[in-house]
Amino acid sequence: MTMDKLYEALRAHVAAQQPNYGDDAQSVLEMLYNVYNEYNGVDNNEIQQDFEDLYEAMHGKTLREKDRVIDAVCRLCRDHEKRGFVDGIALGLRLAQEVKLP
Repeated sequence: MTMDKLYEALRAHVAAQQPNYGDDAQSVLEMLYNVYNEYNGVDNNEIQQDFEDLYEAMHGKTLREKDRVIDAVCRLCRDHEKRGFVDGIALGLRLAQEVKLP
């Protein structure tokens, strides 16, 4: 089998497979973000202080009320960070194409 035929057979095989990105991803980029976040999800001192300030601002609210606010804030932050990660990778790929890196 020639290299060209092998390459085409491999492309056909990959195209015929249904990708499995896991339960919480819809693309390779989302899967990469999830792995990145899992191993780099350490909050720095500034983020920790921001959460302390948020809790202080909610003084007097019930635990259930605080949880609803914190859950919404964390979801917003996670979605914003994820969008930035995915857009950053996509932008880097576009830049590599424009400068024709090997």
